[in-house]
Amino acid sequence: MKASKFTITLLTLITLTVGFSTVTLANDEPKKSGATELKFIGNLDNSPVFELNLINDADDEFVVTFRDEAGSVVYVNTFKGSGINKKFLLKSEGFENAALNVTVKSLKNKTTEVYAISTNQNYVEETVVSKVK
Repeated sequence: MKASKFTITLLTLITLTVGFSTVTLANDEPKKSGATELKFIGNLDNSPVFELNLINDADDEFVVTFRDEAGSVVYVNTFKGSGINKKFLLKSEGFENAALNVTVKSLKNKTTEVYAISTNQNYVEETVVSKVK
C-alpha cells in the first residue's frame, strides 16, 4: 500500500477520551513520574483499540505522535494533567499489515518513549483425512 494512501486512511484516527485519572490500588508499586504504558485492548468493529496510560505530575505535558511506515505524521496531540488515560481507535482500511510508531515525549522530564505497533494475520487451513470404513 502506498504511504500517502495509508497516511490518508490513518488520518481518521479517533481519540476516545475515557478519563483523566487512574485508580491506584494499595498493592501497586508506585510508578515513576513520566512513565508510560501503551497496550492493545481489543477490537471495535474490526478496528484495533489501544490504551495509553501516562503517569505524570500535574504540571507535565506529553506530546503523542503516531507515524506511519514512511515516517509521516498521521496524528499528533499534546496532553496535560495528572494520571492521563487515553484510548485510540485506529480506523483504517489496510491497517492489517501496516506498522506504526508511537512516540510519547515528556516535555518536563525531557524523556521520549517509542512504541512499535505491527499486526500480523495468520490463516491456518487444515485438511483432515479420516478412515470411514
